[in-house]
Amino acid sequence: MSIEWYPGHMQKAKRLLKKGMSRVDLVIEVLDARIPFSSENPLISELTGTRPCLKILNKSDLADPKITQAWLTELAKKQGVTAHALRARDLRQARKLIALCREQFPDSSKSKAIRVMIMGIPNVGKSTLINTLAGRAITKVGNEPAITRHQQRIDLDNGIWLNDTPGILWPRMESEESGYRLAAIGSIKNSAMDYEDVGYFAAAFMLQCYPDALRRRYQFKEIPQGETALLEAIGRKRGCLRTGGIVDLHKSAIVLLQDLQSGALGRISLERPTVPSGLIVGIPTSP
Repeated sequence: MSIEWYPGHMQKAKRLLKKGMSRVDLVIEVLDARIPFSSENPLISELTGTRPCLKILNKSDLADPKITQAWLTELAKKQGVTAHALRARDLRQARKLIALCREQFPDSSKSKAIRVMIMGIPNVGKSTLINTLAGRAITKVGNEPAITRHQQRIDLDNGIWLNDTPGILWPRMESEESGYRLAAIGSIKNSAMDYEDVGYFAAAFMLQCYPDALRRRYQFKEIPQGETALLEAIGRKRGCLRTGGIVDLHKSAIVLLQDLQSGALGRISLERPTVPSGLIVGIPTSP
């Protein structure tokens, strides 16, 4: 499946980002801790240039902690990058970002404002993080991707000027697998994906990597063999039936994906760094 979703406002956002980057000291890129590789937008590296960058693995409470630590270690090897994991709604965790921003400019006067741009693909939690840092609802938050449509400049009252930006994807995803992973965690708009197709991907992944999580969530005595069998079993457990008792695989896929996105299946990571020399991603073995 090739997922291509590049609304017009994203193209406009890219032009504005490029124009405003000259006035930015530091870039914060928010990634999803469950898919750090697939949620890393190559356009952001292109726009950032040589500026220091904080890579924030948000939603770390939904990700496998051992794999998240492996990603933090790997990302920190990149030139000019500092990596940090957090849960955007946690004020104590979010406040650490202020100190991290200051640490990037040790020779700078504390009275000098640091101009920060926060970036990332849709639905990784940028708006939630900004609201937590600001201590008030400044930006609109929602489960649907592409909620933020315009750039905003926010004074955090601690020497940090924060520029919020709309979530932007890139015009074409080179990796089909990354497209599936983005769709599985909810970063692709519903109208641009096939639920059943993505459900089959999620089913295959969970069967291979986290079968025990399926057993616990759906109270299986035995794990179904194969993606179709799994979706059918979930459908029967959750009443996703058509006339005649036939399982509605579309509805079953929605149940599985919602459980994956909400954390009901447990702390799941969909990818991990596999070699020390780079961020090469493959389907992980069961942790």
